[in-house]
Order: sequence, then structure tokens, then C-alpha cells
Amino acid sequence: MTMLSRTAENLFWMTRYMERAETMARLLEVGYRIALMPSAGTGHQNDWASILAAAGGAAAFASRYGETTPATVETFLFFDRENTSSVANCIARARDNARVVRTAVTSEVWDALNGAFQDMKAFERRGPGRADLMSLCDWTKRQTALLRGAIENTQLQQDGYDFMNLGYYIERADNTARMLDVKYYVLLPVTDRVGGGIDNYQWTTLLRAMSVFRAFHWAYGGDYTPGKIAHFLILNKSCPRSLIHCAEQTNYHLARLSRAYGQRTKPHQTARTMLAELADTQIDDIVFSGLHEFLTGHIRRTAALGSEIADTYLFGGG
Repeated sequence: MTMLSRTAENLFWMTRYMERAETMARLLEVGYRIALMPSAGTGHQNDWASILAAAGGAAAFASRYGETTPATVETFLFFDRENTSSVANCIARARDNARVVRTAVTSEVWDALNGAFQDMKAFERRGPGRADLMSLCDWTKRQTALLRGAIENTQLQQDGYDFMNLGYYIERADNTARMLDVKYYVLLPVTDRVGGGIDNYQWTTLLRAMSVFRAFHWAYGGDYTPGKIAHFLILNKSCPRSLIHCAEQTNYHLARLSRAYGQRTKPHQTARTMLAELADTQIDDIVFSGLHEFLTGHIRRTAALGSEIADTYLFGGG
């Protein structure tokens, strides 16, 4: 059981770190695109500060960099190895986790991770500013997609596969909530700007940064209203980044583990409750009671679920 727990832990964190690397790249893309638009009364600096807040790194950034500029935020979120959530650090940690359980992943999975790591070392040697920010963001998204494809197409769909997917969907639920929160709460605190040109540009920028712009158009016919976009990213089961889709997939993989190990677990019960509550929720109720409050609550509950999974499966518990 000890060996299984350690293997599960490494597989879980391998995918969590790669999903987090992708999210840092997507946040940088949001910041870059939104900073192209003038911000009424606040200037571009507030847009980048908002990205740091969403990434959960505002305090660490302030203590080390001071002034918030596009260059310093890029360095912090992409290259800074002292930032545990930077793209460079996440890719290195994902590779480290895979290396520990090298025999539990296929050659294709290892090659995808190791290739990303080697490319990142080359970027670091050249240093920040030597590559276009959007190119770095696109590169990160390609590497994470390559790993995802390798897992889906080459890994045996046994318990290790379930732990990999739990890592993905726990992290993705957290990240979708954070990206939504950046847009609704931090970037747009003045209610009389809702529905204006800047507001609509920010919403569609968020969709593009999350690679769901065209998917949203297919689902809603181009009706780019805040309520429809919030519904798409929270309650639309067909959106692969929505909170309810993440909850469904988390519940699915926990149910598989429960059947495989012959017991119902606390995280499975928690996941079922979270899914049921999302399924019973209406977007108007979320907006009325406060989207920011809903999102921060979901982030807390997702973190608690991740801890339950760790206690049950990854550190000898359960």
C-alpha cells in the first residue's frame, strides 16, 4: 500500500503541475490581451496586478519585484523558479514526479514531459525578453496538450490513469474559477462599466485565452453576454473547462477508484455532493448572491477535496 500511495501521489501531482503551468500561460495571455485596451482611470498596471491576484502570487511578487510591469509579471509567472507556480517550476516539478515513477508512465508520456523540460531549459538560458510572450504561452499550451494526448492514447486505464485525471480536474476546477474571478471581480469593479465595450472585450478575451471562444459561439450563437459566458464556464456540462464538467470527471474517476478498491471513500462522497449542488444551481442565483463569493467558495471547496484525496489515497490513508 505504501508503494501504491507514493506512485499515486506522483501521478496526481505530475498532471496537476502541468495543468497549472498551462493556467499560468493562459493568465499571462489574458493580461497581455487586456492590457492592450485602455483601462478607465486605472491604467495598465491594474490589469497585471489583477493577474497576479488570480494566480495567488501577489504578496510573493510584491516582496521580490516591487513595481508591477508586463516584464516583471512575465518573469515571475513564467521563468521564476522561486515562484512555485511559475511555468518553469511547474514543468520541472511535473517531470520530477514522473521521473520518480518512471516505470508507471509510458515512453510517450515521459518523452512529452522530458521534451518540455529540455525546451524550458533552453528558454531559461536565453533569458526573459528573448522570446515573444504570446509565443511562450502558445508553446506551453502545446506541451500540455501533447502530454494529455500521450496519456489518453498510451496509458493503461487503470488506477494510475484515474489519479492522473484527478490531478487534471482538481487543478482545472481551481484554475477556471480563478480566471473567471479575475474578469468579474478584480478587473471590473465598477458596475456602470458592465456591458460596455471594454467589458465585452474582456469577456471575449477570457474565452480566447481559455481556448473556448469558438466552442462558446457554437453553444450560444455568439451571444457574448456576461451571464451566458459565466453559465458556459460554470454550468455547461459540454464545456471541457466548466466547473460542472470538472466535477463530473472528478466524480467519475473517484467512483472508478472506489469500485477498484472495494470501498466508498470520503472524497467520493464530497465530490458527489459538489456535483449535485452544481447541477441544482441556476446562473441567475449565482450572480444574484455574488459571483466572486461563489467562485472563492468553490476554490476553497476544491482545495479541501484535493486534501481529502491526498489523505485517503496518497499518503497511506484510506
